[in-house]
Amino acid sequence: MSLITENNLGAHADDVYTQLLDAVQGLNKEQANRFNARLVLLLVNQVGDPSIIREAIELAQSGMKDT
Repeated sequence: MSLITENNLGAHADDVYTQLLDAVQGLNKEQANRFNARLVLLLVNQVGDPSIIREAIELAQSGMKDT
């Protein structure tokens, strides 16, 4: 299995993005960071495949070098 990098949410992509934005609305930076960390850990547990998680981490890290 390989990391899916194209839209895998179909018609629901905008709804999910809106939910993510709404979830941190009104939180201060520390609270938003804690929320994001908790969400990442929950999703990592759901994925459950260390090779996919490693690939996602590496892809995310490479994107940080551009900013």
